[in-house]
Amino acid sequence: MEITLVVVVGIIAIVVVAAFSDTLGVAAPLSLAVVGIALSFVPGIPHPEVEPELILTVVLPPLLYSAAVNMPAVDFRRNLEPITGLAVLLVVVTTLGTGWLFHALLPDIGWPAAFALGAVISPTDPIAATAVGKKLGLPSRLLTMLEGEGLVNDATALVLLRSAVAALAATVSLWHVLGDFLVAVVVAVIAGLLVGWLGVRARAMLDDSVAKTAVSFVIPFLAYLPAEEFHGSGVLAVVIAGLISGHLSPRHLSAQDRLVDATNWRTVAFLLESGIFLLMGLSLSGLIDDVRGEQLSAAQAFGIGLLAAVVVMVIRAVFVAPLVAFLRLDQRRAAEAKPRLDDINARMADRTDLPQDSKRVRMITRRLGKMSAKIEFQLNETVGARGGVVLAWSGMRGAVTVAAAQTLPAETPMRSELVLIAFVVAVTTLLVQGLSLPTVIRVVRVPGDDPARLHDDAVELMTLLSDAAEHVLDTPDLVDDHGNPYPPELVGMVRDNTVRKGSAALRDLPADGPDPREQYRQLRLQVLAAQRAELLRARDRETFGAKALGRVQHMLDLDEALLQQLGRPGV
Repeated sequence: MEITLVVVVGIIAIVVVAAFSDTLGVAAPLSLAVVGIALSFVPGIPHPEVEPELILTVVLPPLLYSAAVNMPAVDFRRNLEPITGLAVLLVVVTTLGTGWLFHALLPDIGWPAAFALGAVISPTDPIAATAVGKKLGLPSRLLTMLEGEGLVNDATALVLLRSAVAALAATVSLWHVLGDFLVAVVVAVIAGLLVGWLGVRARAMLDDSVAKTAVSFVIPFLAYLPAEEFHGSGVLAVVIAGLISGHLSPRHLSAQDRLVDATNWRTVAFLLESGIFLLMGLSLSGLIDDVRGEQLSAAQAFGIGLLAAVVVMVIRAVFVAPLVAFLRLDQRRAAEAKPRLDDINARMADRTDLPQDSKRVRMITRRLGKMSAKIEFQLNETVGARGGVVLAWSGMRGAVTVAAAQTLPAETPMRSELVLIAFVVAVTTLLVQGLSLPTVIRVVRVPGDDPARLHDDAVELMTLLSDAAEHVLDTPDLVDDHGNPYPPELVGMVRDNTVRKGSAALRDLPADGPDPREQYRQLRLQVLAAQRAELLRARDRETFGAKALGRVQHMLDLDEALLQQLGRPGV
């Protein structure tokens, strides 16, 4: 009964605080962490004891999956270099730098424990940063880099933490760490690809949307558990499974399935994200109690934690500067390559002697198209000095840092103090950077996505979809599922609705013969299927931005889901 009451009160508190945070314009995770800290010192308030392994193995996989499944795989791949730099190289550098700091300040803990704590505080939490960034209109590429970093850096940090913990009991060489990391990545990629593909295909075989969503809830764990069993990174496997699922779903799952999935996953992610930040705050008083009577006072642990928080901020700022310079170099190279590629495309277009239906010619044309799209992406979606400032200031740590610290073995020297230090780092970066990030974004005035380009993308996409619809409607001998021809008036109505011009009334159609409403529904679904196929071809050509593609796909999904619902018995 007490557990049920705590859960109910916790969910109500989460909803109330989130609504209040939205009114104040503050990211909900920040408010929940502050409320949790305040409540942790109130007598009589229950402090639920949650095993840290439960957060890392039960809470983290669905959280990462829900974020990865909504990230366009093309955007992730295009930004793979900066994401890898932030999520792998920066985590390694931060682990080494802070590990040296902890060993210098606390030499009695030894190098393995120092590096373990460094690994714990290295990964960032993207939730607060992206929540603020989306509200204030940060450009899509910057948001993708932040989200991609948050998805992958936990995997890097946990692999480093595993190696450091192993070093507490035995000597571990650099080659051993590198080998562990390589195995973790390879196993994760294989597990993620396999589970992501199989998950989508298995769900496509089911008829019930609820059953499909239920299956989707176990996909993160089907990726995580085998990867961990074979010494891979379960976290990275979940991310890859989510990216694959999100990329393949429009081809194999209906619009209704995807809309139901999106709603359910948003609810799950909201409760899990909010819950772990609230629990993070509630744990403070208990951490302080654990430190009392140990070798280091709580005040000293707080001081070291504050210093470490400053160090991780500085390391990130120093790292981001050359990263932005590297992205600018990519932009200059793209500008130099564009005329050459345009010349090649022009010469290909002039070669009338080439068989256009040849598989080799189509492959070359498709490859050139993707190269052109990548160059346009690098030229149009830049991350300059202003974006670099926001990127540098978006290094908030979160609840995963506290949970990972609590997984340190009991025999770790000064374990209670190390856990408290990690908590101080997480809370300091979360509150200092998180609360000031909106001001930083407004001061540096990072330009958002170009509205003219978004409009042009949307217009061009809608033109492609209209052409696909016209191709279906102009098909000779067009018939419904029962072989009945469509009345010309109904074809005209669907044509008008497809291009959003308005429509004739169904009552004006002849009453005898097939049900005009059902024929209308079937013909609209045929048109939508052709438009979706054209949209997926446009996505594969990579010539349009993810935002425009997402908006148009959502529009098609809503239309298709409504028509599918109308076709159900009793509706």
